[in-house]
Amino acid sequence: MKNVHLVIADLFLPEDFAAEVCAGLHLPALERILARGATNGRVGKLPAAPTQIVSGGQIAHPTQIAPLSLEAVLYGLFDVPCGAGVAPISAAFDGLGEGCWLRADPVHVRLQREQVVLLPDVDVNADEALHLCASLNEHFAGQGMVFFAPHPQRWYLKLAALPDIATVPLSQAAGHNIHGNLPTGAEARRWHQLFNEVQMLLFAHPLNAAREARGAVPVNSVWFWGNGSNDIAPQCTYDSVSSDEVLVEMLASAAGIPFADWSPTWHNSLSSAPCSGGATRGGQLLVWSGLRNALQRGDLAAWRQALQDFENGYAQPLWQALRSGKIARLQVDISGGDSLRQLHLTRGDAWAIWRRAKCLPEYSVV
Repeated sequence: MKNVHLVIADLFLPEDFAAEVCAGLHLPALERILARGATNGRVGKLPAAPTQIVSGGQIAHPTQIAPLSLEAVLYGLFDVPCGAGVAPISAAFDGLGEGCWLRADPVHVRLQREQVVLLPDVDVNADEALHLCASLNEHFAGQGMVFFAPHPQRWYLKLAALPDIATVPLSQAAGHNIHGNLPTGAEARRWHQLFNEVQMLLFAHPLNAAREARGAVPVNSVWFWGNGSNDIAPQCTYDSVSSDEVLVEMLASAAGIPFADWSPTWHNSLSSAPCSGGATRGGQLLVWSGLRNALQRGDLAAWRQALQDFENGYAQPLWQALRSGKIARLQVDISGGDSLRQLHLTRGDAWAIWRRAKCLPEYSVV
């Protein structure tokens, strides 16, 4: 029997609209899992920095309260120090060489009610990405920075040295006002100026005029993030990993763990090949970000549909596998905003019928 570790982002909605959004959803298996899981006491606000997330995803006692990103949770699962940056791992995954890297992902910023809101996942193709990066490189030639676009949605900036700044992950800044999420630190002012300069260049770019003419959202900015130490060595903690989040695939690849793309239904047959050194833990890691992606787009209908599909394809078969003894232990981590809720279930917990299930909106966040 193997252990299953499930990570879900943005399952709990704000209480002011949770009941309305969840009305009509049929989630018996998920609600039983939530009710019968034993918490480890780590419920509520948790920090992202200078937090340390140690082996197995456990979070050390904080010294300062700050938002906890999904990226920080994932780093803990792969024993990566919180001070490390995603950019080096991402650059290696996308076939770029060694160097000092920042992610510089294409985004759209829009003025909404006196706020400049960041919108990620701009639909840009490979030719457009290369063309825009070429224009950026021409503009910043001789300034010690080079833009790369090995993937249409993942752009990079190569620097001579890592800047003395702290950045906010794109997923955490998405859908929010950019002010308050821009880089901080000793060199913050320079990077704010660079951010503005890139915006002015892209705003006036002919390619964006053509995109707008055909009804496409213009790529009018980039988001700098992911800086940190290049000395990163993700460790093998699980025998197999499945996710719809590309960062999980990157970490699994760097750690040499078998990875499978997220499928509509749970499979208990992913490879259990041993890690380097021959160690085998019999664990399967599942990381699902479908709800987070829907919220970032502001699409609550998609959030509802994704959750109902998850109930049918994952919650129900996992629940039945736990009750029947096909899996020995189920751990569920639910991240969202600045909180993390961790639940642990054994077969005995699954049969604890006195722990009555509650409707999902009752878990809503303030």
